[in-house]
Amino acid sequence: MPDKEPDFARKLNVSLRARVTLIVVMTPEEERVVAQVKEVCEKWDPPRQCIAWDSIDGVSVVCGNAGFLAQSRDPITALDDMAKSDENAVIILKDFHEYWSNPQVKRKIRNYSQKFKYSRRTMVIVTPVQRVPEEIRDDAVLIHFAPPGAPELSKELDSLLTNSGITSLLSDAGREKLIQAALGMTLNQARRSFSRAIVTHGTLDDGDIDAIIADKKDVLSQSDALEFYSLTENPDNVGGLAQLKDWLRLRERAFTQEARDYGLPAPKGIALIGIPGTGKSLTAKMIADLWHLPLLRLDVGALFGSLVGESEERTRRALSLAETIAPCILWIDEIEKAFAFGSGDAGTSQRVFAHLLTWMQDKSSPCFVVATANNIAALPPELLRKGRFDEIFFLDLPNTEERREIFSVHIKKRKCMPADFALDLLAKESEGYVGAEIEQTVIDAMYIAFNENLRRVTTDDILGCMKTQVPLSVSQRETVNALRAWLAEGRAISASKTIAPAQKKPG
Repeated sequence: MPDKEPDFARKLNVSLRARVTLIVVMTPEEERVVAQVKEVCEKWDPPRQCIAWDSIDGVSVVCGNAGFLAQSRDPITALDDMAKSDENAVIILKDFHEYWSNPQVKRKIRNYSQKFKYSRRTMVIVTPVQRVPEEIRDDAVLIHFAPPGAPELSKELDSLLTNSGITSLLSDAGREKLIQAALGMTLNQARRSFSRAIVTHGTLDDGDIDAIIADKKDVLSQSDALEFYSLTENPDNVGGLAQLKDWLRLRERAFTQEARDYGLPAPKGIALIGIPGTGKSLTAKMIADLWHLPLLRLDVGALFGSLVGESEERTRRALSLAETIAPCILWIDEIEKAFAFGSGDAGTSQRVFAHLLTWMQDKSSPCFVVATANNIAALPPELLRKGRFDEIFFLDLPNTEERREIFSVHIKKRKCMPADFALDLLAKESEGYVGAEIEQTVIDAMYIAFNENLRRVTTDDILGCMKTQVPLSVSQRETVNALRAWLAEGRAISASKTIAPAQKKPG
């Protein structure tokens, strides 16, 4: 079955048939734009002439009548020369964003945009910047040129493997995940990333997927509100939460072609509600590692700007960039803070909130949203309704078995052997402690042992440090009880397979 016509080619065809005279294509990928414009022009019957101009080489013929000889490097003269091209020519203008501040150039573009209505000429301005002068905006069709899709990236990967003479060791699932990892990159970025992996290891295998994901970090430099996180936390580093882990493993192949062919939709996301320190942020990092998807953290505070309309534009750009990189995990940490800007901001936070809700409901790209929250009272009811999240999980105080597992994880992280510790005793004595507090008791105990001639840390060290801590379940008993009452009302699913009984003060 042939590949679907690229979205840009379809839009260009429609614009040419509609005799649109000015198109502004926003992308750094000049080569891909020129190649697709050429392909569209050659498919017309009869084929259309296509010429291009840049500030160094002047005019060149892309396809069609090769007798066009104008070579002016001045933009105004070049426009006058190209106006003498074939009546149905497509004129590609590079570097014209460098002249946006020149009123004569802007006037000339507008003049020819109006004159070309009486012929079939179309100007296509290719620019890497998102800003278009107001004088030109009304005359132009603006097109955001999307990065290459999976078929184009797969073709590029095959070309690199063929030219390098390397045999790929990728499994079918690994190849699909590798291509998914490169989505959102430009073709040049993907080509460099594939080449580095091939040169580094002498081949390509499933182990290169994470390297491609790491290379995506450069793409995120376009947005101050998105932060790229490296994949460092696997399920073995997260103690407890067995029910949540089972739910995630069941959807590990959710973004594959196999799942789409089966008829499964891509999962939308989950909300993680619960007591501070129970591992909500850690879980977001774990999901990205488990599913081998890039993890993006949305900094809600960075969305808000001082200028009129700036916050809404930053929100649109950040979400658009996340969709470009998809499939990915979009982590919105402490989402309740997104709605704490409401008083005195002329409705900006409400508009940002509405845009975010609409996007979460209507998004078709595979962006899996992980929203974490500590303060349920600050969450608007419409946020948690079905359709925006696949499930709402509550992260409770860990039960005895989970505390034992958490101690084991953190002891192992600190280069100690869990078998050397009385884990059952530690789990029993740490009733009411959350994961972050358990980790801190292990660290505190290690400082004591470290300063006593670097001796080995012991169970008694950890128990001693535990007695000096006041856990959150005691210091904020009312808040914790209110959160647990919310779970008891059946408003969410426990992330653990069993719900811990009411906790008492340790000791």
